[in-house]
Amino acid sequence: MKGHESKMPRMEDILNLPVQDPALEEFSAAHINWVKIDGGRQGGDDIALIPFSRVDDFVKGESTNAECPASFRIESRRRRPEGSINKPRVDGYLEYTLYWCSYGPEDYRDCESGHLESSNIKPTSGKGSRPGRRHMMRGCLCHFTVKRLYTRPLIALIIYNQRNHVDKTGGPCHGILDRDAVGTRAMYAPRISDELRQKVMSMLYVGISLDNIVQHHMEVVEGHGGPQKRDDFLTRNDIRNMKRVVHNASHVLHEDDACSVKLWAQRQQKHVFFFQENTGIEPFILGIQTDWQLQQMIRYGHNSFIASHSRFGCKKFQYPLCSLLVFDLSRNAIPVAWIISSSSDSHSVHKWMVVIVQRIRNKDPKWSPNAFLVDDPSLEASIVRDVFQCPVLLCVWHVRHSWLKCLLKKCSNFDVLREMFMHLGRALYCARNVSNAFDAIEEFMEIFVDQCAFMEYFRGRWLPKIELWINASRNSPMASQESYAAIESYHLRLKSKLLNKQHTKSWPRVDWLINVLITEVHALFWFDQYTMQTGYFETARDRSFSNSSWNRALLIPDADVFFDEKNLQLARVISQTNRSLAYTIWYPGSEFSLCDCCWSRMGNLCKHVIKVANICKNGQVARPSLASHVHQQALTLMQNVSNDPLVLQHAILHPTTSQQENTPLEDLSSSGLLQPLPPDSSYHMSNNLMLFPHVT
Repeated sequence: MKGHESKMPRMEDILNLPVQDPALEEFSAAHINWVKIDGGRQGGDDIALIPFSRVDDFVKGESTNAECPASFRIESRRRRPEGSINKPRVDGYLEYTLYWCSYGPEDYRDCESGHLESSNIKPTSGKGSRPGRRHMMRGCLCHFTVKRLYTRPLIALIIYNQRNHVDKTGGPCHGILDRDAVGTRAMYAPRISDELRQKVMSMLYVGISLDNIVQHHMEVVEGHGGPQKRDDFLTRNDIRNMKRVVHNASHVLHEDDACSVKLWAQRQQKHVFFFQENTGIEPFILGIQTDWQLQQMIRYGHNSFIASHSRFGCKKFQYPLCSLLVFDLSRNAIPVAWIISSSSDSHSVHKWMVVIVQRIRNKDPKWSPNAFLVDDPSLEASIVRDVFQCPVLLCVWHVRHSWLKCLLKKCSNFDVLREMFMHLGRALYCARNVSNAFDAIEEFMEIFVDQCAFMEYFRGRWLPKIELWINASRNSPMASQESYAAIESYHLRLKSKLLNKQHTKSWPRVDWLINVLITEVHALFWFDQYTMQTGYFETARDRSFSNSSWNRALLIPDADVFFDEKNLQLARVISQTNRSLAYTIWYPGSEFSLCDCCWSRMGNLCKHVIKVANICKNGQVARPSLASHVHQQALTLMQNVSNDPLVLQHAILHPTTSQQENTPLEDLSSSGLLQPLPPDSSYHMSNNLMLFPHVT
């Protein structure tokens, strides 16, 4: 009966439709339930609602149609500012984007066959002759519209105007169903994929020659049995065009740096996960993450560790750079996001953290890290814990690196330098007893009062915030030297690229920093992963930074390490290049160990220190590390949950038995992120003074 027939919804009913979010990394029209609209301008068209954050996933999914592989270009785009409409229509938009199959709408097939002259062909869409794309125009009418709804900005309305890849005759015009396309590029996607473009551009940025890229591509295609997709038709001319883009690209889009950054953010929305202009009230924040970085964060961050490397370039750049890092299977750091901001307060950090976690969980709802490493004690750990839903660990690599670098620069006597470095470490070892820690700081300043250059630096830069570090060391578990080595390697690599003196004039401009990160720095880490996974271009890989001190320490045999049984403050490691040479390590097993090798004398964490620390950790030959010390404190505090605010916060995340509450930290220890513990917990406190004796 007619009374029981379902009616097609009208446009005013669209907000009652369900928002569809398929649990796939990329999805297409086949994964969505479509509804036809009755009447109006969109009458008869298919519509659906999806989260706006997943529009790119839908576009990618539609491009992988098995019968008609396509690449959808943005034919037109319009935007409206919020508050510009008093009474918006139900389908009113903040953003309007028209996507069209790149095989249309113009049709140049006859022209290519020589039947018609190009001068007689009139483009139908008002876009001119589309220079460089005429060879792919085959009259395809497939297109759809995406509206970011004005009344619901988190929702996207997709209006599929023509779902089939057909020309005006209604017949297939490309893909495997088109007989004229068989054996040609038109069987496949009209352009090379973003993945292949990223691959070629990265190789160009790291200095691989055009001939070598062509040769490599031919080997890859031959390896899988000849051309099977559009990417296999990559030509020398394609690579030459990309090389020209690399050579001619400019980071300056506007003379005013702020305007230039805003233009870049608008044009590169796929790389921007958060953008906030500096309004005087709200700080400037720009969050950058490419598709490749997102993939690495999902792959290596799940059930593993995320680290924050913050405040890089704070003295030279207009705004400091914060990097989020994950660690690959070789324990090397990979940057998976960059945040440039004029503010590092907890409120600003919380804003972009929420967005990036939501972005990841839109791709993988089950994604969850094991721990988050912070190197800024002013950041509220509870914020990170709430957003990432994991324990927060303190990373003191930055403190160690800064203190040692400055001591090497300002103290010419190495023996005095060692004693000063030891006393600074002793302050953090006393972290559980805050009064003892401050006593250690005062004692340090009294004993070495004659070291004026370093004391001036210490009073000006560290004394005002030493209480923050001491409290953080007291209240948080600490990461091990394995993570310190990876972070240090990343830091040095970033420094070599960004703080090179030839770029001095560019440092004040944010658009320059963005450009170098998204091109050269991104390419370096992409290339590292590619060579490790495929074995290609091993000789072209820069190993000076790609292998951290931790990885180099693994190559030192245990038999080359010797301890002085009479003096546990000393250990020696035989050089791997000169067997007649042995390096001395003072205070083995602690984060403030010091070696007399040239790498350590440059302020870095050397492989000898790490090798000795690993032996101390496994065999408990010498004194425990600071990470182990604070780990034991945390586990002890866990037994008294109700009396400690920090433990209460952990208990909220793990509200079961006290034994289960210990599990996250114990898991971190067994996986190598935290140092294992000596069997007797009293061992730590009773021997701290033996490791860090008073200087008389």
